[in-house]
Amino acid sequence: MAHILNLKKFSFLVYGLGSTGQSVIQYFKRRKIHDFYVWDDNLKLRKKFGFKGIKNFNNILKKVDYVILSPGISLKNSKYKKELKRYEKKIITDIDLLYLTNSKFNSVVVTGSNGKSTTCKIIYHLLKKNNFNVLLGGNIGRPVLNLKIKKNAFLIIEASSFQLSHSKFIHPNFSILLNITTDHLDWHGSMKKYLQSKFKIFRLQKKNDFAIINDDLISVFRKKKYLSKLILLKYRDYKKIKLKINNIYLSSRANDENMNFVYTLAKKIKISDNSFIKSMNSFKGLSHRYEIFFKKHGVTFINDSKATSLQSSKFALASSKNIYWIVGGLPKAKDKIDLNNVKNNIIKSYIIGKNISFFKKQLKNKVKFTIKKNLRNAVISILKEIKLSNKINNVILLSPGAASFDQYKNFENRGNEFKKLSKLYAKKFI
Repeated sequence: MAHILNLKKFSFLVYGLGSTGQSVIQYFKRRKIHDFYVWDDNLKLRKKFGFKGIKNFNNILKKVDYVILSPGISLKNSKYKKELKRYEKKIITDIDLLYLTNSKFNSVVVTGSNGKSTTCKIIYHLLKKNNFNVLLGGNIGRPVLNLKIKKNAFLIIEASSFQLSHSKFIHPNFSILLNITTDHLDWHGSMKKYLQSKFKIFRLQKKNDFAIINDDLISVFRKKKYLSKLILLKYRDYKKIKLKINNIYLSSRANDENMNFVYTLAKKIKISDNSFIKSMNSFKGLSHRYEIFFKKHGVTFINDSKATSLQSSKFALASSKNIYWIVGGLPKAKDKIDLNNVKNNIIKSYIIGKNISFFKKQLKNKVKFTIKKNLRNAVISILKEIKLSNKINNVILLSPGAASFDQYKNFENRGNEFKKLSKLYAKKFI
């Protein structure tokens, strides 16, 4: 690999003290790197970790060689946005630092608007079952600098658009771009900048590296004239293999796109069809991602709390029939949904959260809906309606199409609450 960096010859500013920033600090300490400064806009975090304020921030930015920016920090909203913008060429990410200081691993980097975590987890499971030395990290929850990398390890890295936006040295052996839909425009500022961030995973790839990309984006890839070899998705081949996979989670339409990418990668790294099928049959789905967690008296309960955009909810809506759909929360900027191909799957929608007017506008004249404000009211109302209707094979789907922060700490908290309420009230009403 190129650009291997001797950290002791450079100085750094670590901006952000979340899990990523903390992993960078620990990484420096393990390597006995002392020439670095630390900052977070949050005074409580600075005090918690014992770091004093920087008296002249502009002088520090001018002095250091690199600024390692945590992924949640936007140049539009940070305290020192003007200063950071001035020295933007110095900004890198923790993933960049990984590539700048290691040369002994292979990597698969996955990005896209929807399905990143699930796809990464499936790839990780597939490689582990086929005796690869494999590690998983990045946006999926474990910072990449916390991974203990051994020679010839395969790193599966989930990369968000936030991480990629300032990335300058990332160069994976395999890049996977799943899809692009309207997302995070409040952070990036425009769809053009959002798209540019996603395509960063291809920019520094070499001729012996590979790019696996959604068919809709192939023309954009070719215009950029990247060096990596383009691999076309094996749709027809996977369609045959899918019939042999006995895993309800992976056989859903919500996972069809993810699985096409995984199968295409599997063939490239020479995993046989039999091994692929066997591995997929033993895969357990991620919590809160189209998670079928409970069935009772012909009612299937699905927790898709991770669906934080309307487009991601559409995948879930396309995967079932007779759906009672719980939707609502904190919507993404400029988000919208076309329900034409899925509206016949929806019996009724139940709007929760503090942004009722937004979702009423999205659903009006498209599907039946009612306002229930919170999960408890929605679950009770749905179960009562199902009991009165005498219909069979119904689905109660929490796929909010929005962030959870208007009512919950995070999407996990929201999903767990839904599972708890579903089991509690199912005993009473059906």
